[in-house]
Amino acid sequence: MLPINGIQLLYQSSIRFVQPKSEPCRTGDDSPRLSSAQPSERLKQHGSQPTMSKKKKTRVEFRRNRAKPPRENDITRQFATDAERTEDAHSTERVRAKGELSRHRTVTVGDGDGTGRAVNPDVCQPGRVLRVHGLNSYVEVADGRVFRCVVRRLLKTLATDERSVVTTGDRVWIQPDQVIPNPAEPTGVIERVEPRHGVLTRASRRREHVLVANVDQVVIVMALVEPELKQHLIDRYIATALKGELQPIVCLNKADLADAAEYQPLIGAYAQLGIPAFLTSARTGIGIERLRRLLRDRATVFSGQSGVGKSSLLNAVQPELGLRVREVSDTTQKGQHTTTTAELIRLESGGWVVDTPGVRQLQLWGTRPEEVEGYFVEFHPFVPLCGFPDCTHTHENCCAIRAAVSRRQISERRYHSYLGLFHGVAEG
Repeated sequence: MLPINGIQLLYQSSIRFVQPKSEPCRTGDDSPRLSSAQPSERLKQHGSQPTMSKKKKTRVEFRRNRAKPPRENDITRQFATDAERTEDAHSTERVRAKGELSRHRTVTVGDGDGTGRAVNPDVCQPGRVLRVHGLNSYVEVADGRVFRCVVRRLLKTLATDERSVVTTGDRVWIQPDQVIPNPAEPTGVIERVEPRHGVLTRASRRREHVLVANVDQVVIVMALVEPELKQHLIDRYIATALKGELQPIVCLNKADLADAAEYQPLIGAYAQLGIPAFLTSARTGIGIERLRRLLRDRATVFSGQSGVGKSSLLNAVQPELGLRVREVSDTTQKGQHTTTTAELIRLESGGWVVDTPGVRQLQLWGTRPEEVEGYFVEFHPFVPLCGFPDCTHTHENCCAIRAAVSRRQISERRYHSYLGLFHGVAEG
């Protein structure tokens, strides 16, 4: 048995034996190849060029829109009485994939969380969706050209909770068509949708309806009159904006048709929450300059009920837009849905705006009831003081939120908006 010192000598000698000798790698032309120990020389030779993202394969699920074909249960009954016909029967049967197997495919995707397969930058071009009309999406590329594109069927058949896989504001990769019948209107195919940030979404028929993507803030346009002001809808918009990581801005329009002094407490209440709120009038120009400053160098979406004056405000901010406007219906006192599709518009002063169709109802999408309290910022100091960690703030006796409402530390109107959202999410 060797002593400890002998074992150490054998171990050290084995290390010296397996350690390779550092020699420069040689290629076919006997030119030395840079090793990993020479980062500075590699940068000098190749420069700081960005590396291509690695491609990988993944399994994706398709929509369940294919019914299983029925199979015959009496496939041998017709041969039971006539033994001679059994020779004519098929000895084999082709069985195609059914059930879960038929709704999955293996596709090649790039790094990241985008939707769609990996694209070749030498063939495809990046762009941004300006508007969506039915099956056509109008995409603007870097050189300013606008392509009328269709969506690759792979994207449309992916299993998703969204009503449409492409929406206004999306950053996409398109493959231009090689043969373009009309050079004035180039066409292409959307191959990939990049990951989104800053989305305005809602629940529509148990599916997610993304109104716009990749924006920074939302201007919540509400009319003081014609149509009637719905304060609970403002709170729903604020909750939706916070969920989509957007900065909410409350714009109370048609100030020339009402007494502005009556709405100062409402404006002050939102100002205390850190939410900009002010009066505007597209007819008299009240608040237009402040609105113009808020839009500069930002991507903004205008949203609200139909007939509140979203398009009129944008025309006042930039008269060259010439967006279509109509009067409120005399019969219903509601808007007539003049704007039919969301459109991304570039401003001369810098930034982008999105004019969206009117929304009559707004329901949070993908939200659990216990998450609703997080979208009411005035609740945050009182939530840890509740008697139960899972307090819903609806009926509990030891609820700090209800106690704050009774002491008027929290607006009763905002608390009722919370109850409406909480029960609406729980029922949905």
